[in-house]
Amino acid sequence: MAGIPGLRPPRPIPIRDRSTILFVEKGRIDVLDGAFVVVDERGVRTHVPVGGFACLMLEPGTRVSHAAVALAARAGTLLVWVGEAGVRLYASGQPGGARADRLLWQARIALDETARLGVVRRMFQIRFDEPAPDRRSVDQLRGIEGARVRRLYELIARQHGVTWRRRDYDRETWDAGDVPNRCLSAATACLYGLSEAAILAAGYAPAIGFLHTGKPQSFVYDIADLFKFETVVPAAFRIAARAGRGAVPGSLEGAVRRECRDVFRKTSLLERLIPAIEDVLAGSGVPPPGLPQEEVQPPAFPDAEPSGDAGHRG
Repeated sequence: MAGIPGLRPPRPIPIRDRSTILFVEKGRIDVLDGAFVVVDERGVRTHVPVGGFACLMLEPGTRVSHAAVALAARAGTLLVWVGEAGVRLYASGQPGGARADRLLWQARIALDETARLGVVRRMFQIRFDEPAPDRRSVDQLRGIEGARVRRLYELIARQHGVTWRRRDYDRETWDAGDVPNRCLSAATACLYGLSEAAILAAGYAPAIGFLHTGKPQSFVYDIADLFKFETVVPAAFRIAARAGRGAVPGSLEGAVRRECRDVFRKTSLLERLIPAIEDVLAGSGVPPPGLPQEEVQPPAFPDAEPSGDAGHRG
């Protein structure tokens, strides 16, 4: 990953061609002999092909060196600091950065009520495979969507033979939650990490959402919701059903992550995320950014052409 002296570093692997996510806990992440490694308490190294992952989820007990963060940034891999089992998201390290043209396009849409409604209507159509009802505001569509989501949870739980009450969990008492809710929380954490990696790689801002607003990951929730009931919700309920039969050896959350990993591969999710972002924003009717205007002042020291995805800095 570090490259050979005298040669240009390798081009980062596009997001769509990577593996999805990797969870790391109780280890020191560093760069040794030019490679990204995790060192456990016994000093045993585990090499991680960091450039081949879209996102690394760092759980409690993980320490990261400056060299490791720099290498992950060059590789365009998102680092996300999460709580145990992904129950909380504390911070993330951008793999690249928002592109000014795409960020301004996203912000312009979010600030225009008509354009924003167009995006929300497009997201509704993608999620439920039917046009959104006419003459409805964003708040009204949010209410309609919430009712449908509750019914979807009930339906998918019933299909897998899982007893479902409602979406409810307490972050302060994680182990006290029921099995289906714990499985869902672990599964959605996987999807959120992957969605944020795609948003950043494409040059957009995670905080500028349309249906969700006011949170650091508002746009992450918007994009993740497009795929949630196709991918992680069935995966979570499958593991919950197995757990009810006593057929989940080891960690419940670990089983959920492995199930999500397999679902992400089967559905080619990474290949679909960035086109989905462009699709929903196009629903605004606002033209996408074009070439810079002639009167724009050029930089004094032009940057090299980016070698990775649209939002990658390197």
